[in-house]
Amino acid sequence: MPITERLARYPLAFLPTPLQPLRRLSRQLGEEGRRGAAGAGTDGGTDPSSFVNLWIKRDDQTGLAGGGNKTRKLEFLIADALAQGADTIITTGAVQSNHCRQTAAAAAKAGLACHLVLGGPPPQEVNGNLLLDNLLGATLHWTKREQRLETMAGLADDLRAAGKHPYPITYGGSDPVGAAGYALAIEELRDQCAQADLKPDALVFASSSGGTQAGLLAGAWALGWDVPILGISVDEPEARLQALVAGLATRTAAHLGCPHTFEPCDVRVNAQYLGGGYAVMGPLEREAITRLARSEGIFLDPVYTGRAFGGLLDIIRRGGFAAGQNVIFWHTGGAPALFAYADDLLA
Repeated sequence: MPITERLARYPLAFLPTPLQPLRRLSRQLGEEGRRGAAGAGTDGGTDPSSFVNLWIKRDDQTGLAGGGNKTRKLEFLIADALAQGADTIITTGAVQSNHCRQTAAAAAKAGLACHLVLGGPPPQEVNGNLLLDNLLGATLHWTKREQRLETMAGLADDLRAAGKHPYPITYGGSDPVGAAGYALAIEELRDQCAQADLKPDALVFASSSGGTQAGLLAGAWALGWDVPILGISVDEPEARLQALVAGLATRTAAHLGCPHTFEPCDVRVNAQYLGGGYAVMGPLEREAITRLARSEGIFLDPVYTGRAFGGLLDIIRRGGFAAGQNVIFWHTGGAPALFAYADDLLA
């Protein structure tokens, strides 16, 4: 029986998303490694045992208003909101939040009003995700970054006083209801791997608010699938992110009806690629974005997947994975934000 069968779900995503090999990039990285190694031997050619085999799980193709990982979470969050009689969705994020863009789209599709609490002052130029938020009809509220949750709570009170029935969604949809979407996702991936006769040696992805990683961990536990799950942090120190994900994974497992207590040591996190800070794009992200675009025709985003994929490339170059291993990069979406970073990308 599917692990999320008993949970209410509002269909939003195009599923299953594709699982694709990155054959050209994998060969390129293998050839670079051999050229750079002291005393390198003969070229391994196209033999997959001679390089790390990269695969990509295309959650940038979930379909809703540009796609992304939050759509999976929103299927369960919107269903919960409707079950509670909500008429308005409230959530929060950064100016170029992928989560806010997908939430606004999900609310529109479900016939709900949407209010977005965005951190920082309104920018002079409206582009990327912010442009899409406006096109989707969301009402925008601006506040200081550190006051977003407080502002959300006050907004919810104001809406209730006006006779509305708001449903607040926290950062990234990262609560047990939303994380259930990634418990379902790992079941989807397990089935795809079985069909492809693929044994993954690691799943790698961007981790920030913790919902994606917590859902994957809880889902893998429920399925009994022993696969290494590595989150590359885009903004949090290792210990803080491990504690956040462990707590959320524990609550998500209980929500799924498969209780288990996760400890921080159960959570694999790499926080070595924080760069200049959240949403600050540097050489690591720029190289990852251009490399994947020019080798495979796939776009990453400048905040999450660009940083995580850049970290993965560095890990491979440092020998963190062995030739012949299969590594799946879970693409969580975010390409609309590229348009807000044109100057940085072309620098």
